[in-house]
Amino acid sequence: MRPRVLTVAGSDSGGGAGIQADLKTMLALGTHGMSVVTAVTAQNSLGVQGAWELPVAAVRAQYRSVVDDIGVQAVKTGMLASAELVEAVAELIAGTDAPAVVDPVGVSKHGDSLLASSALDSVRTRLLPVATVATPNLDEVAQLTGVHVTSEQDLRRAAAAVLAYGPRWALIKGGHLSGDAVDLLTDGTEEHWLRAPRHDNRHTHGTGCTLASAIAAHLARGRSVPEAVTAAKAYVTGAIAAGFALGGGIGPVDHSWELRRGTDGV
Repeated sequence: MRPRVLTVAGSDSGGGAGIQADLKTMLALGTHGMSVVTAVTAQNSLGVQGAWELPVAAVRAQYRSVVDDIGVQAVKTGMLASAELVEAVAELIAGTDAPAVVDPVGVSKHGDSLLASSALDSVRTRLLPVATVATPNLDEVAQLTGVHVTSEQDLRRAAAAVLAYGPRWALIKGGHLSGDAVDLLTDGTEEHWLRAPRHDNRHTHGTGCTLASAIAAHLARGRSVPEAVTAAKAYVTGAIAAGFALGGGIGPVDHSWELRRGTDGV
């Protein structure tokens, strides 16, 4: 049976991030993507115009419906919005025998808040402890731990602060630093430094969702955490390079870049 991956996240009506980006990524990487919608956003290339979270009961019902019948080989979380949703999803993941990739989404690419400040403690104490891999960017690291990363040398300190909350692995994404795009993956014992050239392309909407979903897809296919993260980094780097204009603001990365490479020369 094709590997099955479940995303638990918010809907992006513009199609560049959230559930939509997750499902595109899972399809591109040869897995069957399924979804638990936690919130609905009115969102486009210019920003988030509105967001409405779903009731906890609706999120639980979606999750149980999929997991109890179809089953999953990996779970990925994104926008969870409130403390109540964070705690419910953490409980569901804890009872699921599958690796979990936690993308602790705090703000959108445009700077719009996607997580209530009251939910931060629940992310720290309930969600991160059940994560196989946590994938915060530098803003999320600062939001969760108070550690502010200004150089590559700070990534170790950031990773240690995230690991203190209990995930098995931390992937600290250094994309906001200058120079090459460097990330640090560590479990506190071994380290993997992942580097890629920085592409001069402003159309990067959905990078965090895409990377976390790619990791989950590779984990579902049986790869180890370092193998899954390395492969996901290569996939998202290509997607960023092929990012395209959409609307009047920041366009999305191209989830189908590998599929199209042999058909249209891109």
